[in-house]
Amino acid sequence: MRAVVVSQWGGPEVLTETELERPEPAMGEILVRVHAAGVNPVDWKTRASGALIPWGPVPQVGWDVSGTVEAVGPGVTLFQPGDEVFGMPRFPAQAGGYAEYVTATARHFTRKPGTLDHVQAAALPLAALTAWQALTDTAGLKAGQRVLVHAAAGGVGHFAVQIAKALGAYVIGTASAAKHEVLRSLGADELIDYRTTDFEDAVSGVDVVIDAIGGDYGTRSLKVLRPGGHLVTLNGPDDVPAGAEGFRTGWTLVEPDSAGLKAIAALAEEGRLRPVIDTVLPLEQAAKAHEIGEQGRTTGKIVLTVAPAAPAAPVA
Repeated sequence: MRAVVVSQWGGPEVLTETELERPEPAMGEILVRVHAAGVNPVDWKTRASGALIPWGPVPQVGWDVSGTVEAVGPGVTLFQPGDEVFGMPRFPAQAGGYAEYVTATARHFTRKPGTLDHVQAAALPLAALTAWQALTDTAGLKAGQRVLVHAAAGGVGHFAVQIAKALGAYVIGTASAAKHEVLRSLGADELIDYRTTDFEDAVSGVDVVIDAIGGDYGTRSLKVLRPGGHLVTLNGPDDVPAGAEGFRTGWTLVEPDSAGLKAIAALAEEGRLRPVIDTVLPLEQAAKAHEIGEQGRTTGKIVLTVAPAAPAAPVA
């Protein structure tokens, strides 16, 4: 099968297309023929250093996939060959999403929403699950609460805006003015241009802050939280501010979640969650996708398309 691998740790140029043996599903796993693969910041962070995840014999990146089940391993009853699925297999272990085929535990996937094509579905898993788990599992968001989403036009941010709105929250976002119209169309109630306004001077009484930026944003966000409010940090534990007495703070890492994927798929089917696609490129241009992503200017997601591969041979 065709796959993009990391030849050595470094810049986008180390991404190389090669031929690898097609994987076979083990017990409890499915083999998915990939139609599209989402691109996320964790992809280029791991490509640059290899320090974030346990690697296999051949380093591969990519976790967001949408495709068709080609074969099922022993014990799998959730899916059959021909089913269209999407998911975030194996995270944070290596999954190899930039390839024609992937295998993973069946419950790392769910059925693709019929309202979305494969490119749109591939944009969802990691970023939408991050937003879903941060808002529901970590922060316990309730209807009527006020949510501040930093980098609201980014991959996680634009899903957090929509999910928070679907859960009945009042949603405030930080983003450049050029992206405000898109965010309003996604349901944002209030928007702050971070280039002209310090958000802590414009917002107060917030119940939940979703911080996908890091740096001093965590400490600054404490100023806008109500007593007992929750700051959810997404970049890493080093961005959790010290001296946060009276608030709930912490770092959350997304994990494969069948129930969360089903909830996300349901929101998409209902028209309450839609991915914004910034750039679509073919698999062989994965390096260019990383170059674009690392500039930090995208609105929504970058997705790689994978040309249809020949159907896999049946598994005995």
